[in-house]
Amino acid sequence: MADADKERVLKDDKSEKRLLWVSHMTRIRDTQDKAAFAELYAHFAPRVKGFLMKSGSDASLAEECAQEVMATCWHKAHLFDPSRASVATWIFTIARNRKIDVLRKQRRPEPEELTWGPEEEPDQADILVLQEESALLGQALSDLPPAQRELIQKAYFGELSHSEIAAQTGLPLGTIKSRIRLALERLRHAMK
Repeated sequence: MADADKERVLKDDKSEKRLLWVSHMTRIRDTQDKAAFAELYAHFAPRVKGFLMKSGSDASLAEECAQEVMATCWHKAHLFDPSRASVATWIFTIARNRKIDVLRKQRRPEPEELTWGPEEEPDQADILVLQEESALLGQALSDLPPAQRELIQKAYFGELSHSEIAAQTGLPLGTIKSRIRLALERLRHAMK
């Protein structure tokens, strides 16, 4: 077989695979087809785990993330758009975002150790400044547009990652990030 013929056969094989995975995602989305999901899982879960391990995750974390990624594929099948990305690209993007979320959570500082015994009374001037800043922050938060305020509350008071907020609200990740960034800019300006 000539090289050009081999390339055409490989290209046809890839196209058929892509169409197969799109068909599976459509069946998962429309009819919660467990057999289609089982095939999708059997093909992509080991690849996602390998991808995560190659990018520095240990085996148990990679396994856990791979399972979460595949569960997200099941629950968020309605968000898959074949005109925007292939199934593989969509799944590996979810995996990359999940890994980033895990790394962010791991980097969060631990609360300081609790001290035992009586502590020094804070200075009254410090208390007044703190009360004024708290009132100013509360006012600045209430002045935010409702969509931005809700995301700030989820991210900072609810301690949710951007991906968790996206899963909860159904908003695109980019929208969440830009709304939070705009809200933080408004809060910084209000606190000056």
